[in-house]
Amino acid sequence: MFNHRGGGHGHPGGGAHHGHGRHRGMGGRGLRGGRVVSSADLQLIIVALLAEKPRHGYEVIKAVQESSNGYYTPSAGMVYPALTYLEELGLASVVAEGPRKLYSITAAGKIHAEQNGERIAALFSELTRVGQNMERAQRAYDAESGVAVNSLDTVRRNLKAVLFNAFDASAEEQARVAEILGRALDEINKFNQRERL
Repeated sequence: MFNHRGGGHGHPGGGAHHGHGRHRGMGGRGLRGGRVVSSADLQLIIVALLAEKPRHGYEVIKAVQESSNGYYTPSAGMVYPALTYLEELGLASVVAEGPRKLYSITAAGKIHAEQNGERIAALFSELTRVGQNMERAQRAYDAESGVAVNSLDTVRRNLKAVLFNAFDASAEEQARVAEILGRALDEINKFNQRERL
């Protein structure tokens, strides 16, 4: 129902302004410093993601990360309170699936997404722009400093993406990933110990 990349409709930051404390006011002014999403803007982004399909909390985190090409990942400490807050407002509903919770958009949430369509589209556009700019800056820095393609920072970003993907895998596949990473950690620890000698 919603195009992240394209233009929206409604007016930015429109709709109801509910809340208390740090969550007050859905539809804030934008990405502060190009990297940090305010609580209000994150709530709008989550509403848009839930309007697409029901998601678990980690799936929301992954979707935001992918929108910025891996350069912005909201913390669980931001996402889960935002999901709870949206549920309290009646914009999202939740169903327990064992230890996990599946969040879905409500009718009121769909209306809210439509009312804030232009603002939401602008937020996703900004996430995409930030990701592209950061990627270009990283490539330029690596080229100037002679950093290899498989630099530690590159491996760190790739590892984060692999771990997010692993959450969608079966329990057996997750166990294999954990085993592989465990062996890698052992090798790294052995290397660090040798370096200290």
